Amino acid sequence: MHAQIVLFDGFDPLDVVAPYEVLHAGGTASAGAVTVELVSAEGPREVVGGTGGLALRATAVLDPDRPGLVLVPGASGRIGEAEEPGHAADPGTADAPVPVLLGRTLNTALPGLLARAVDNPRTTVATVCGGSLVLAVAGLLEGRCATTHHLGLDLLDATGVHAVRARVVDDGDLVSGAGVTSGLDLALYLLEREVGPQIAHAVEELFAHERRGTVWRSDGPAPAAF
Repeated sequence: MHAQIVLFDGFDPLDVVAPYEVLHAGGTASAGAVTVELVSAEGPREVVGGTGGLALRATAVLDPDRPGLVLVPGASGRIGEAEEPGHAADPGTADAPVPVLLGRTLNTALPGLLARAVDNPRTTVATVCGGSLVLAVAGLLEGRCATTHHLGLDLLDATGVHAVRARVVDDGDLVSGAGVTSGLDLALYLLEREVGPQIAHAVEELFAHERRGTVWRSDGPAPAAF
């Protein structure tokens, strides 16, 4: 499984780094069955995150036609100054609320690329925190089941998504995680689902992290009201 983790201006660093480390460790534990890279809609560049201006480097352009996993993080904090010419942050983004930062992705090539990834039957799209809102505000998740940070559930629901208050939601080729630290649980679940429970357990033990919550899926009987 090849995983492409998407960077955009204002991304939440933990939404990226936690899944990256888990998936990279999964690749080591599985003798290379998992590979992972950081990508952007614009191609190789320094991308400035929204927490203290931390920048990570995308090494390739997002390829929506490549089979595997596309993971979209949420946004956080404020955007600092990008290092490369042509990618300086808009001064108006400083201190902008998270929904504004997520909404700015609509003015990039990212929605079109994500639309192709969503339509690719050989690709699973995963999101962490506000990453599901990136797809939702682009109109790509209507009628789907997904989760996001608890502060964004009403907004997610307003876009036509069936918002689920769960740590991880598995809706087939769409798997979403809730608040920022859920990126660990999301990535471990994806390792279990795509590579196997022994690999996922080995990485879980390496990271000294026990997954939290029940993964929500639509199969099985619906619960009666308490």
